[in-house]
Amino acid sequence: MNQATFITKSIGAVEDPTKMLRNLICSSELSFLMEAHDGLSAAIARQAGFKGLWASGLSISSALGYRDANEASWTEIVDVVERIADASGLPILVDGDSGFGNFNNARLLAMKLLKRGGAGVCLEDKRFPKMNSFVGDRQALADIVEFSGRLKAIKDMTGSDLVLVARTEALIAGYGLDEALQRADAYAESGADALLIHSRKSDAGEILAFAKRWQKLPIVIVPTKYYRTPASIYRDAGISTVIWANHAMRAAVAGMRAVCNRIVAEESIAGVEPGIATLEEVFGLLRYDELVSAQDRYLPQYG
Repeated sequence: MNQATFITKSIGAVEDPTKMLRNLICSSELSFLMEAHDGLSAAIARQAGFKGLWASGLSISSALGYRDANEASWTEIVDVVERIADASGLPILVDGDSGFGNFNNARLLAMKLLKRGGAGVCLEDKRFPKMNSFVGDRQALADIVEFSGRLKAIKDMTGSDLVLVARTEALIAGYGLDEALQRADAYAESGADALLIHSRKSDAGEILAFAKRWQKLPIVIVPTKYYRTPASIYRDAGISTVIWANHAMRAAVAGMRAVCNRIVAEESIAGVEPGIATLEEVFGLLRYDELVSAQDRYLPQYG
């Protein structure tokens, strides 16, 4: 039993994460995936009750000190995904950006993710290197045929062992609904299991318009900008899955900044101590109790 299997079994991991993720995305019920960017955030999401995770490119890059513009290498991303899997035991949909190159890079990424704990990969139809969807207005989209080749390569390599989500940025790039529908059709024909439609508008209007006209595959959304829309609207529209895409990372930024600023100002930790996690909470998240039990079993005390 390798380290990953040992750790995830100790926290009651699912036996088949790909099947679990597929069931979440293909369910008739609205599902939710919570962002995780490291083992600790993954453990917190599991404790909160989430059934699946989104390994966010933005959040992982930010935690590593990179910008979300393919500055982090795919090998670095894969390493973090393994830590997320080990710490949570939950099925993970991995943000694969645009595949880190052409069809060959994309399929290599997919195979590595499958071996290291990923249950699915989401590929966006941008050129490499990509830029975060909310930065600037120059979002260069990939050619439909070329991007479809990336999807086909992943599907041929992984088959049903990995959930493949195609993400179109047509609305982000300002190309409109018809272009988004055309791309969605092509990606469905190329083997995608689900379609992620993204928007940077503050209301869900264009997302709902897309959902009304396209029902070929489960639809996944990321309401980072249109966050005021209630989940009931998505249920009524037949949306499959909602990704809370970067909120653990952003909460961590706000929390760490507040603590650091207060410690600097007060030259003391007394003021922040009541409002932060106890060491015991951290130990609980990462199953120190399991280690203590293992020590009792494998390192018994001798008189």
